[in-house]
Amino acid sequence: MLATRSSRCLRAVPTKAAAVRYNSTSPKTPSPDEPLSKADLQTLERILRVDQAGELGANAIYRGQYAVLRKDPKVGPVIEHMWEQEKHHLKTFDGLIAKHRVRPTALTPLWYAGGWAMGAVTAAMGVKAAMACTEAVETVIGGHYNNQLRDTMHLDNSSNELTKLRKTLRQFRDDELEHLDTAVNDWEAKDAAGHPMLTAGIKGICKAAIWVSERV
Repeated sequence: MLATRSSRCLRAVPTKAAAVRYNSTSPKTPSPDEPLSKADLQTLERILRVDQAGELGANAIYRGQYAVLRKDPKVGPVIEHMWEQEKHHLKTFDGLIAKHRVRPTALTPLWYAGGWAMGAVTAAMGVKAAMACTEAVETVIGGHYNNQLRDTMHLDNSSNELTKLRKTLRQFRDDELEHLDTAVNDWEAKDAAGHPMLTAGIKGICKAAIWVSERV
């Protein structure tokens, strides 16, 4: 299946061992109590801010879809399951934002309202349109998580905090790609009316939201 192959490619992030071989001049790994370097802290803050915003938007999308399709005995439970995973993602990032005292994006209300509208409108267009929305969103988010994994993998001064964060990013990426596989392989998202234009538009919105959330 196309989605299965693409999601496997998105998961194929090279290991740190393959990128950097250990030698006697390799930097010392900080102890658990050692504070983050300035570069590590900036990376951590940027990742937490944009990912918390993204998971908030994802929660809103699934909430909107579920509001429209919850009575459908087949797809309702599927959307609810994906939504529950997104709730866990958001709760995790909310906790990390508070722990590290990172300022959330100033556009939180906009992302929530926009996400809910996107979910509700595509669900009102039909199940396949709702799944095409999921396909588009999770394709962008899966790639976004992979980019973050690469960004943190090549830091000069690694830290235990970033190691933990990379583990979280890998797990959440795999959850998102599972949603992608479900939408395309189980619910025929690519058969939605106007699929190319619909998914291209949603992908563009998601990429713009990521860019803005990293900066505002």
